[in-house]
Formats: sequence, structure tokens, C-alpha cells
Amino acid sequence: MSEFKNQSALDFNDISSEAERVYTFPNGQTYRVDHPERLHVSDSGGHRLFDGEHCHYVQPKEGWAIRWRVKDNEPHFVK
Repeated sequence: MSEFKNQSALDFNDISSEAERVYTFPNGQTYRVDHPERLHVSDSGGHRLFDGEHCHYVQPKEGWAIRWRVKDNEPHFVK
């Protein structure tokens, strides 16, 4: 698990008490994030999450998500 590095202007909340977070999209498909640690919800409804290894961006209303992992010592979220 890596230290969270945020170089964006976004505020992330600590959600490390969650064991998992599962999004169910309008078409019935699901997207699961195990052991989420940090969350930012934008005004448009987008969820940015960090799980200690991967970064996730989920658009629950639109039904899509992406996941990425940053290179060593690089920020997880940037401007």
C-alpha cells in the first residue's frame, strides 16, 4: 500500500473504514473497489477513489469507470 499523493485541488475524504465499495450501474453491471481509502465526489457526480494501489474514476449515473496505477513516487491525482 502506498502513501496517498494528491497534487490536485480536490479534497479527498477518508473512507478507509469501508471494506469494499460496489457501484451498480443503470444497466445492472457492477464495479467493485476493495478496501477504498480516499474519496472525492465532484459536483457532476463523478467519484474519484484511491484504494492504496489503484486510482479509480467512476461515473455512477453514466455507467462507466476507469482504473489506473501510477508509477513509483508519482502523484495519484494531479491538476
